[in-house]
Amino acid sequence: MADSKVQPKMGNTGFIIFLAFLSAFVPLSTDLYLPALPEMTTFFAVPEIVMNLTLILFFVFYSIATLFWGPLSDRYGRRPILLVGLTLYMLASILCGIAANAYEIIIFRIFQAIGGGVATTVATAVIKDVFVGRKQETTLAIVQSMVVISPAVVPVIGSLLLTFISWRGIFFAQALLGLSVIYGAVIFKETHASQRGTISVMKSFGRLGALLTNPGFTALLVNFSLISIVSLSYISSSSYIFQNTFHLSSRVFSLFFSFNAIGMLLGPLVYIPLSKYIDRFTIIYASFGITIIAGILVLVFGQMTPVAFALTQFPATLASSAVRPPGTYLVLKQEENDNGSASALYSAGGTIFGSIGMVIVSVAEATPVAAIAWINIVMGAICALLLLVSMTFLRKKIVV
Repeated sequence: MADSKVQPKMGNTGFIIFLAFLSAFVPLSTDLYLPALPEMTTFFAVPEIVMNLTLILFFVFYSIATLFWGPLSDRYGRRPILLVGLTLYMLASILCGIAANAYEIIIFRIFQAIGGGVATTVATAVIKDVFVGRKQETTLAIVQSMVVISPAVVPVIGSLLLTFISWRGIFFAQALLGLSVIYGAVIFKETHASQRGTISVMKSFGRLGALLTNPGFTALLVNFSLISIVSLSYISSSSYIFQNTFHLSSRVFSLFFSFNAIGMLLGPLVYIPLSKYIDRFTIIYASFGITIIAGILVLVFGQMTPVAFALTQFPATLASSAVRPPGTYLVLKQEENDNGSASALYSAGGTIFGSIGMVIVSVAEATPVAAIAWINIVMGAICALLLLVSMTFLRKKIVV
């Protein structure tokens, strides 16, 4: 762990928890209101695709926002950028809670995404600021395992909240979350010196393009961003699959969702001990293979019952989560400087490709289970092939 002097007001444990909360902003901003999506669709009397725009556009604008927050945090420092973004997130959450129609929610969710985009980008950059080598990879795994606890717990909390409050209260709960993390940002000690006097804003943004000219960075960025299609397509469609296709209540849905979210939790936790004895690339290729097998199982058995779907999807959820720590480490390892910009591109890549998966399952709303199955199969195969090709032709340019 980091020396306690790094964050004297937080301490080691508080520092890791703070990083986990920042990294978890995306799942916390989506999973808490997933159980309410069908209710909101009915309340506003709009098609599913319209209400799904609150998810899809969130991820689109979140990914765009990270491209701005990353370079800005390199220039102005992590702390001031955090405070600006988190404040915007909190205010947008309140506006979502008082929205008069679905289209207002879509607009305010966009602002929520822009503000929330600062969190994941800065969290990853801070980890790279403070930790190096094996400690960096281990910390990434610990933080990411803590992050994925939220998909296991938050939908259940959201479902319970819906028994006492309306869907509007869910957004007010997100505002309180934003306020709590703002407090963390206030006591956070800066980990990156401001470059305000040495580098212009435009030059800061120019580093994004410079990073993409690194073939090793770009190849791995695309590779490990594509796998996010598996997780985000499932997250965006799960409430409709369990509640509309299998006709379960929102509370029962939250339990099924939490079961699969355990796979998200176990992935990084399984990776940490395995990586001591097994080469990280062997684990990565095995994870892609498991994703393909899970897709076949979902296609054959997943449409029978909700239990069958949850069980067959579980291996894909676990495998795609296990890839995150080594994937993040390998992508960021390609650039030792510009931590904010590199983290921004990595965050943006995952959410951009993940949004594509969300669009696919939204279009295939008549057969969502089959869509999830084919996404697992195709993306597992593509990612394995791309990594093999990249390592073959860019071996001397990829730092491992």
